[in-house]
Order: sequence, then C-alpha cells, then structure tokens
Amino acid sequence: MNVAEWILVAILSITLLVFLIVGIVLIVRLIGLTKEAQKVVEKSQDIAENANGIVSNVKGMTSIGGTVEMFVDKYINPKLKEKIKDSKEKEK
Repeated sequence: MNVAEWILVAILSITLLVFLIVGIVLIVRLIGLTKEAQKVVEKSQDIAENANGIVSNVKGMTSIGGTVEMFVDKYINPKLKEKIKDSKEKEK
C-alpha cells in the first residue's frame, strides 16, 4: 500500500472512532433524558390527580347539594342512628 492509502485509512479510522464515541455518549445522554422525562410525567400525573381531588372537595363544599349532604352526614344521620338504636332496644 502507498503512503497516501495509509493516510486515507488512518483518517477514516479516526473519523469512525470519533463518530462511534460521540454516538455512544449521545445514546447514554438520551437514555438519562428519557428517565428524567418519565419522572416528570409521573409527578405531573400525581399533581393532576391531587388537583382533581381538591376540585371535587371544593365543588362539594360550595354547591348546595354538597352542603346539604355534609349537613345530613354530620347532624341528621347520627340522630337517626340513635333513634333507630333506641327503637330497636324498646322492641326487645
């Protein structure tokens, strides 16, 4: 082989080596980036679920139906349960 052919082969080999190293580094960085993106997506899904829970709580507290339901659950249901319990005891 001529000197020119050896120089050409050396240049091509070095270029291929550089591209392989750069490609491997980029692939490793992209894998890390996708892991970080997955974490961000999971966090945003948790935040969205919490926001939906907060919205439903606020909706229940501000609407008339929610207020009435809360009133019935806190005050009327315990009294009814006591009356039912008393009536069952009287029947015995």
